[in-house]
Amino acid sequence: MSYHIIADSCCELTEEMRRDPGIETASLTLEVGGETIVDDETFDQKSFLAKVAACPECPKSACPSPEVYQKAFEGEEDHQYAVTLSSELSGSYNSAMLGRSLAMEQDGTKKIHVFNSRSASVGETLIVRKIAECEKEGMPFGQLVDTVEQYISGQNTYFVLENLETLRKNGRLSNLKAFVATALKIKPVMGSTPEGTICQLDQARGINKALMKMVDYIVKDVREPEKKVLAISHCNCPERAEIVRDAILERIHVKDSFILDTRGVSSMYANDGGVIVVI
Repeated sequence: MSYHIIADSCCELTEEMRRDPGIETASLTLEVGGETIVDDETFDQKSFLAKVAACPECPKSACPSPEVYQKAFEGEEDHQYAVTLSSELSGSYNSAMLGRSLAMEQDGTKKIHVFNSRSASVGETLIVRKIAECEKEGMPFGQLVDTVEQYISGQNTYFVLENLETLRKNGRLSNLKAFVATALKIKPVMGSTPEGTICQLDQARGINKALMKMVDYIVKDVREPEKKVLAISHCNCPERAEIVRDAILERIHVKDSFILDTRGVSSMYANDGGVIVVI
């Protein structure tokens, strides 16, 4: 059986995924100060962060159109999948579902499933990786969908950001919380709810203390870590990501781990210095 996975560009790709002909991305677009930037292989993180820092207005993103997903689903592969940002954070999931409907109108025999990651960034990466693993094992379509949906339900997402401005300006944090946090150098430890919304788990004064509190939550929450893959993404702070990884791996044993740099959408929200962990 052949398969095709399309993930929106909030998904960070590993080198193995880049080489896999069955995996592609649907680009979101970013807008900074009137300039539109496509979140694809041409994305320049350093240049983007400089533009965001220089622009008084908040950067915005737009999800891929339903037609982008429809076209992807019209391929010859037996099994078609999409993996999107949490439906609570972006219109990408609804766009992919509409694209699926349009493709199914053309050919009702197609096997297509859209996965709502209920996460972002490397949360999507892990889901794409899981789909590909199950396909390579020869798992039937229905069983694969159930297996991966169950996998998503068992995922936990955590993050600590150096800069809260984009989240605040996009309505993800209240103005008061962001102001107090900035004034007192307090960094919130954030996470995702089972539904895929953002919640505050804790806070600490200073980024390093916040990161270690995040590690405490990860270690406390994880079930059967030896069966899990630890995924970390960072926005322009590889050393910080390595410190977090090492601190986690000192306390739990996992099946595998990897660190990736954020692409465009994740860079926009994580901002310079942000670290995202999914396990």
